[in-house]
Amino acid sequence: MFSFPDDYEEGWTLQNEIKKDGIGLHTGLKCTVIIKPTELTGFHISFSSEPNKVTPIDISQVRNTPLCTTLDLNGKKVATVEHLLASLLGAGLTHAHIEITGSEIPLLDGSAIGWIEEIQNVGMINSITSPRPRPELKSPIFVSKGESVIFAIPSEKLKLVGLIDFPYKAIGQQMFSIELSPNNFVKEIAPARTFGFLDQLEELKKAGLIKGGALENALVCNGDSWVNPPLRFANEPVRHKLLDLIGDLAFVGLPKAQIFVYKGSHALHAEFAASLKKVLT
Repeated sequence: MFSFPDDYEEGWTLQNEIKKDGIGLHTGLKCTVIIKPTELTGFHISFSSEPNKVTPIDISQVRNTPLCTTLDLNGKKVATVEHLLASLLGAGLTHAHIEITGSEIPLLDGSAIGWIEEIQNVGMINSITSPRPRPELKSPIFVSKGESVIFAIPSEKLKLVGLIDFPYKAIGQQMFSIELSPNNFVKEIAPARTFGFLDQLEELKKAGLIKGGALENALVCNGDSWVNPPLRFANEPVRHKLLDLIGDLAFVGLPKAQIFVYKGSHALHAEFAASLKKVLT
């Protein structure tokens, strides 16, 4: 029986490759991802049109995109990478080669659980090459954008605390804290789906976004209630926000820190990750 690592200290890669296709949230187009074992340290991306042109992911590639994290890889864009990256990082993988057909990562059911199930199916093995060092803070890091705030303090144990506050009664104020480990990620974070708001759908569609959005791949809030219940957790939205944060930390690695985030966003996470990168240099 396959079991995930106990912590994030060792190097891990896949035992066999994973292939999965689906619809992109924003493009609405079919896209395919193959995740391959590798001894290259970190996460690397190539496109099926040029499979041998492999690029390591880096925070400098992140472009500010509404509602998702988009990478610019030498002029080629790939959108909505956060759930896949969260799955790899959260599960404890440190080495992976991601080959993409299309310009977006499949949304699947809007959570990370589909990727986690694939990782469980193929298994993980210790990597021959060492993982890259995790960021170790010497002093607190604080980043803010408007009302949104994220800060981290040095800690041997990785703990995440998320807080959200929405004017919709179905969500309202929610908080969730977790001492992160691969097993805790799989049970408590990975199943949490992305969410949206019924009163914003038309506006987003007019902006050319969420062409692939459907009730099967996102929770939809209609003010006081959910259009497509049941929720997987009473506080599924805040858990999903932490999933997004973990995905956006894949560019620098999971820090040895306690992290508090209030009203997180991909832009805020990217600034925070850039601050963490400075710790590593």
